[in-house]
Amino acid sequence: MKKSFDLRRTALALAVSSALALAACGGDDDTAGSAPDNSLAWMTEAVVAEQKAATADTAKEAVANRRAKLLLAAMTLEQKQQQLTGSLPEILPELPECYGARHVSGIAALKIPTFRITNGPVGVGQNDCVSKSIYEQVIAGLKSFTAAYTDPSSAKATALPSAMGVAASFDPAVATAFGEVIGTEMNNLGLHVFEAPGVNMARLPILGRNFEYFGEDPYLTGTMGVAEVKAVQAKGLIGMAKHFVANEQETNRMTIQQTVDRQVLREIYLIPFEMAVKDGKSASIMCAYNYVNSFSSCQNEEMLTGVLRNDWGFTGYVQSDFFAMKSTAGTLDAGMDHEMPIPQFWSKTNLNAGLASGSINTAQLDKALERRYTQMFKAGIFDRALKQTPIDFTANGVVARDIGAKAAVLLQNNGALPIASTVQTVVLIGKATQVYAQQAVAGGVMVGQPMGAGGGSSDVVPNYTVAPVDGLRDALKALGNTTAKVKLILVDDGNTTATIDGTATTFAAALTEAANADAVVMMAGTISEEGADRATFTATNGTTLATPAGDGSSLDWYAARSNVIATTGTSNTAKNSNTVAMIQAVMATASATATPMAQKATLVLKDNAGVSMDPSLVGAAGPSILEVWFPGQEDGNIVADLVFGRKTPGGKLPVTFPFAGKGFLDTVTTQQFPGLVGGDGVTQVVEYTEKLHMGYRWYDANVSGQCAPVAGVNPCVAFPFGHGLSYTTFTTTAPSVALASGKYTVKATVTNTGAKAGAEVVQVYLSLPTGASTVGAAQPPKRLVGFQKVDLAAGASKEITLTIDPAASNHPLSVWSTTYNQWITAAGTYTVHLGKSSSPSDLVVAGTFTR
Repeated sequence: MKKSFDLRRTALALAVSSALALAACGGDDDTAGSAPDNSLAWMTEAVVAEQKAATADTAKEAVANRRAKLLLAAMTLEQKQQQLTGSLPEILPELPECYGARHVSGIAALKIPTFRITNGPVGVGQNDCVSKSIYEQVIAGLKSFTAAYTDPSSAKATALPSAMGVAASFDPAVATAFGEVIGTEMNNLGLHVFEAPGVNMARLPILGRNFEYFGEDPYLTGTMGVAEVKAVQAKGLIGMAKHFVANEQETNRMTIQQTVDRQVLREIYLIPFEMAVKDGKSASIMCAYNYVNSFSSCQNEEMLTGVLRNDWGFTGYVQSDFFAMKSTAGTLDAGMDHEMPIPQFWSKTNLNAGLASGSINTAQLDKALERRYTQMFKAGIFDRALKQTPIDFTANGVVARDIGAKAAVLLQNNGALPIASTVQTVVLIGKATQVYAQQAVAGGVMVGQPMGAGGGSSDVVPNYTVAPVDGLRDALKALGNTTAKVKLILVDDGNTTATIDGTATTFAAALTEAANADAVVMMAGTISEEGADRATFTATNGTTLATPAGDGSSLDWYAARSNVIATTGTSNTAKNSNTVAMIQAVMATASATATPMAQKATLVLKDNAGVSMDPSLVGAAGPSILEVWFPGQEDGNIVADLVFGRKTPGGKLPVTFPFAGKGFLDTVTTQQFPGLVGGDGVTQVVEYTEKLHMGYRWYDANVSGQCAPVAGVNPCVAFPFGHGLSYTTFTTTAPSVALASGKYTVKATVTNTGAKAGAEVVQVYLSLPTGASTVGAAQPPKRLVGFQKVDLAAGASKEITLTIDPAASNHPLSVWSTTYNQWITAAGTYTVHLGKSSSPSDLVVAGTFTR
């Protein structure tokens, strides 16, 4: 869903404002759908008890499906039509304090509760409750009804670290904790559906929504998505894996035509969804805006019926992204079940016309509702009152803070970290035009604006935020250091002027402060949000790149609003912050203390999905570098915990950090992004011509011809996928591979060889036989097939065991044959690599096996 909603797409949407005053809804009290009613067969005491008593997933679904059919048999055609779509913005009868626009109005006579939906995926985002005062302003003509979707008065929730950070933990338990906070707060707010997790891939490092996703590897993405879905649904809620499928760019996302080889779809882009369906039992799937291989995602029978239901056995329902549907009969035929946010293509008028013409039939309407009602009954949504309870922001903030620490990745440490608790002078340096050193950071956050004011669907409105300087000062006090001084230095884009704690001065004076300080902490990053990719275009339709796509992943590029495409000659023109030059100037300044600058300076990165690194920042002459992604509301505390050593970073990179000028985006063709203009002169067509070589696989395969490893190190890569250091050190020894019960067991012993407790992530990659490439597209040198995080005290050791199951939903040994339309395991030798990152220098051969 985007802020503008593109309301021109439907005459009905344009007429919504005139219908608002009606606020029609069938619910009439807060007990609708909660108490057993023996006069209604689907709500009798006996069937409600049977539903609650069912424990196995199949048993729960069987009871729920029976109840769904009983309900449908009692409904009129008009009631069914009303239930197929989201409702017009209205005051909710059950929650009169809420002006809501993300729900299906209930029908009290049938005990159908108002069905309430919230966005994600980084917490309870824009949801079905903005202030009642907004409704009053809409009725008075002072605001547009679209405020019901985007107003920052949206119900508050905990602004968690980004999903990319969760992926960086390489720990499903972190994804579980993430989902548990979300599920708990959804129940507090009386919500039912979580439009997440987002399991699209970071194919483009500049994709505006990368922070909502889990990185560039399908198995890592699927593993985290499964854990999150399970945690949310364990709370009696509906998880919704999105955006199905190949939704990897925001530019022209409503109309973009994606051409993706079907083998590539199966082996990369569909894997996380397949895992979410098979392993996570995701109750719902969201279809996307884009077209895939000539068909709209919400009208793609091959995907929605052929793959999702026939191949994977999906029994949940499919909801559209907001305004993503493009037809009436075509979407029903393809397998769609629920239109959001309002009656558009599935309006009563259109449905009746389709029924009259025979292009649709009532059985299709029944099937769509049956699928959704089955999941609602299964989750217990019919059987509990719709009410709100207070959120425990303090407890959930503690969890958010812990997740943020576990998400952090220590990229390099030249001695500056951790900062001694006895430090006396700390300078915090950032750009005056950037948020990183000034405010808690989340997707779309803007300088001087509260978190959640950006307008993107993932915006979370927090109860509080912790600024970076406050986090540093509070941490020092907690460590017993009451004499230390923390100064905030903000530098202009031209690197000529600055402020020190708000007092104007010169950049030269700021450098003197850095020279005299005991510790220097610089903050930079790459803000992004739904609605735009991080690149500059000459025209609003994005037909021509004004600058190389790679510029969007640099620390220098920025625009006033990250959810609007930056265009030349507008108020949202792309700008150069000269952040890299500022960091270089700090590092070139001679330290006036006993500690050289390289040993006392730290760069804290807060970004969307990685950064193209200037070579001057990497290596012994550069700063220590700590990646914390978008930390959310606990930003200041998370960073302070890490830099002062109260927490030890143990995350690993879920994306590759290339050297500037040597990344995938530096070689990308217009055909790959933003797309070639089609024959109509308007529509753009993107083709994934890199095929299976995406993310670290592109660098491994040396597609550009510049990336051949030298002594096991890729010269194009600053920090490889899977990389991450600690405040301690580890060794991994005695790797082995054995076959047992049809599965391959990989073992090794991990030892903490340092003086501090910490966590290591052991990663397993698999190289397929050469024959695998003869099936279709050329296979990359290796693929991630397993990982395990192990926490160890100083000096401790532990044997870890990872299993490679050929029958697993991620198909670790297999390739997809488009000829036979099935998975094939190639004959030959498979090589198992084990280590601490995807870099050849960090891997050893654990063993081989033959199939």
